[in-house]
Amino acid sequence: MKKLILLSIIVIMMFKVFGQETEKYQELYRPQVHFSPKEHWLNDPNGMVYYNGTYHLFYQYYPGGINWGPMHWGHATSKDLMHWKELPIALYPDSLGYIFSGSAVVDVDNTSGFGSKGKPPIVAIFTHHDPKAERAGRNDFQNQSIAYSLDEGNTWVKYRGNPVLKNPGIRDFRDPKVMWYARQKKWIMTLATLDHITFYSSPNLKDWKKESEFGKHLGAHGGVWECPDLFPLTFEGKTYWVLVVNLNPGGPNGGSATQYFVGDFDGSTFMPLNKDSKWADYGPDEYAGITWSNTGKRKIFLGWMSNWEYAGQLPTEKWRNAMTLPRELSLTKINGELILVSNIVRELDAIALKPVVSKAALSINQPEFKFEQKLPGQFKMKFSLDKLTTHTLKFQNDAGEQILIGYDDEKKHYFIDRTKSGVVNFNPNFAKIVYAPRLAITSNSDIELVFDYSSVELFADNGLSVMSCLFFPHQPFTHLTLVNNKGIILKNLEIVPLKSIWK
Repeated sequence: MKKLILLSIIVIMMFKVFGQETEKYQELYRPQVHFSPKEHWLNDPNGMVYYNGTYHLFYQYYPGGINWGPMHWGHATSKDLMHWKELPIALYPDSLGYIFSGSAVVDVDNTSGFGSKGKPPIVAIFTHHDPKAERAGRNDFQNQSIAYSLDEGNTWVKYRGNPVLKNPGIRDFRDPKVMWYARQKKWIMTLATLDHITFYSSPNLKDWKKESEFGKHLGAHGGVWECPDLFPLTFEGKTYWVLVVNLNPGGPNGGSATQYFVGDFDGSTFMPLNKDSKWADYGPDEYAGITWSNTGKRKIFLGWMSNWEYAGQLPTEKWRNAMTLPRELSLTKINGELILVSNIVRELDAIALKPVVSKAALSINQPEFKFEQKLPGQFKMKFSLDKLTTHTLKFQNDAGEQILIGYDDEKKHYFIDRTKSGVVNFNPNFAKIVYAPRLAITSNSDIELVFDYSSVELFADNGLSVMSCLFFPHQPFTHLTLVNNKGIILKNLEIVPLKSIWK
């Protein structure tokens, strides 16, 4: 009898503990298929590294509330890029300052000397931001430092010789993204330096020398350059280099956004093929996007799903901000120009359920066609068109709120209209229509949408035109109407519910 009572108590306690954990991810507006912290403030993804079957995601984190504060590195891990386990804070502020953005690498050859034979260290490279020096009016308050882990990222030791790269007097001197340049057996640091990029090299992650600068008079310059990334991608058997530069403000739809350049890199200098910047995501709510290191030829990109215009005002209570879904990057050529392509990683299929709509072809000749099936809380929608024409997908809820997604054939752009999407009055820049130009030149098209409780990600033309967009409805959008005045045939139509990653 005592054993039965004890077992009952244990079961009740476990239910309470795990029930409370589950409840933490069920709040109003809580993303169900995107990573967000259990509580408190989150911004830029940091230190993204893959090692021994585990994806590590570090991120800018303030454990003192849901507004930006002294930055730490939060930490989460995943085996499949979908389900995340939140771990204790990895890096805390110290006498050198807050822990701003950066990257992490697996030092396979132990060039740093932190590891031992057969046990390479993971080394984090980050910006130390000294708030006291900033308040004093100095320009050298941001410096680059390192930390290392000998237990696969679980615990970290800061290097005693920090900072390893001191500020030469540039006010914005931050966000180091480091990679191994095998051809010359050296580490390359891509660093955001005010309105351009500066490249540094090192044999050991401790001693750095300046290689070159890029971008003072190229690309978009509506704001400060931040969170860069440099990596190779292969197209038609040839290797090209992609330089990602996040910009705040100055994005195509206002506020912060991610631009990129395609070119060549010789271990010292980046040479762009085209001097105009392009955008990895035209939506208002993808920023600070970078790629995981140590993933081989596969380049997986993740961004912060928010915008500095209103990130601190979003109507959430326990936590604030989330990440985009991970995306796999590739290159294609349009009119002789190389374009970066983004598509949702294949791992999304692991949380896909049986489709609620699945049709080889659906011919619609009426101006407004209402789907009978009720939409699930979070889902993926896909369809293709032999001829892309003007159309609008109207997603609505029973509260009369709606979000409109579609294409305007006359203006040759995709759009997302969130002006009536729910709570929009927390910032004057939130309620608006956002646009993405159609980059494809074919008459046919394919569209993929991923809906979560408070966001949608649009991937058009096999990932050529991409938009990420937040919204805050009082109820999920469960009704779908297709508006089209000329008739339209949707092919390979699927609406697939997605399992919550938290349950």
